Amino acid sequence: MTIVTEASAAVDEAIAEVEVQMSLLFNRARLIWKEAAQKVHPDLQPAAYKLLSTIVRLGSANAHVLAEMFEMDKSVVSRQVRTLEEFGLVETRADERDGRVRVLVATPVAEERLREVREGNQQRLRDVLRDHPEAELRGFAELLRSLAEA
Repeated sequence: MTIVTEASAAVDEAIAEVEVQMSLLFNRARLIWKEAAQKVHPDLQPAAYKLLSTIVRLGSANAHVLAEMFEMDKSVVSRQVRTLEEFGLVETRADERDGRVRVLVATPVAEERLREVREGNQQRLRDVLRDHPEAELRGFAELLRSLAEA
């Protein structure tokens, strides 16, 4: 039997509020991904934007690795990659380490458009967070890391 104290009830209430705020944050993130995708290309879907931004961040990526990373069906990744290729945002090349393997590489156009989108997103974060003390921001980052690893 668990005894509920005022302190534990307050913690439970605070955790419930964190859950509500995370839900709102995730909804906002989906909207930001949709807007970012449209800034890269007017017909780009958010799923393709996520794949493209990962390819840019990693330098290159294999479609199978992307499917596993995002827990997406390989056919979905394949369709999104095809779209990215049609829009001139990625190219398929032989892997430098193993020529039998094909990897996806962002084009210079994609890298430039993503850079512009990221700069805007980073400015938005700076505008919201700049008045908070460094220690608070580092603590917040640590909380986010803990949640991401949970």
